[in-house]
Amino acid sequence: MTQSFLEGLAANRGSLAVTVVVPAKDEAQNLPILLDEIETALDGRRFEVIVIDDGSSDGTDIVLQDYAATHDWLRPIRHENSCGQSCAVRTGVQHARGDIVATIDGDGENNPAYIPKLLDALEAAGPAVALAAGQRLGRKASLAKRYASKFANKIRGAILRDNTRDSGCGLKALRREVFLQLPYFDSWHRFLPALVIREGYGVTHIDVQDRQRRHGTSKYGIFDRALVGILDLAGVWWLRRRRKKIPEVRALT
Repeated sequence: MTQSFLEGLAANRGSLAVTVVVPAKDEAQNLPILLDEIETALDGRRFEVIVIDDGSSDGTDIVLQDYAATHDWLRPIRHENSCGQSCAVRTGVQHARGDIVATIDGDGENNPAYIPKLLDALEAAGPAVALAAGQRLGRKASLAKRYASKFANKIRGAILRDNTRDSGCGLKALRREVFLQLPYFDSWHRFLPALVIREGYGVTHIDVQDRQRRHGTSKYGIFDRALVGILDLAGVWWLRRRRKKIPEVRALT
């Protein structure tokens, strides 16, 4: 971690209400539309948007640089090599200046209009709740992907008991200080409710309508994450079991 990065965090922490983190790979056509929608959704709020270009090869970096030239709330960051969605989200959280971090996928399938609803739900729930998680309705993915996702969510819910119907939805709002406490691993973003509960915080849920992507194709298939997903699930189950007690902390002076 560079000195300039640390100095930037110290100087800017808490200066914004919300940072929207957008992981993106090869989404040059979708991002300008999505960014316009985010600006409209957050009109009247103090916000910034961090888009992490995860090693794109379609000119996403140029599109982001051009957009940032006329929108000072956009902070584009690039991974020179693709490191995956979880790593991109983590990079965004590390660079965020907002007290609340909202996440949304860069493909346009998540509607930014739900971001204010997530923020309001998190605020209304109080400090004991650290995560407002979107849960998709009307999935637009293929029938095979919908069934695979439904099956995976049922297995995950039965084992982790995180009371979350759809942990894979990209729309979430999480208190940044809690975000940084969570143990990191690839595919970490798919287990955020369980990991937040492990830290002793609550989770609230908002139903969100899914929509079709406008351009491009999905970056993953049905079976390419199956084995890894099983191992990740076992790992999160182990992490949950190894957290025996949540301390109640109070100052003695």
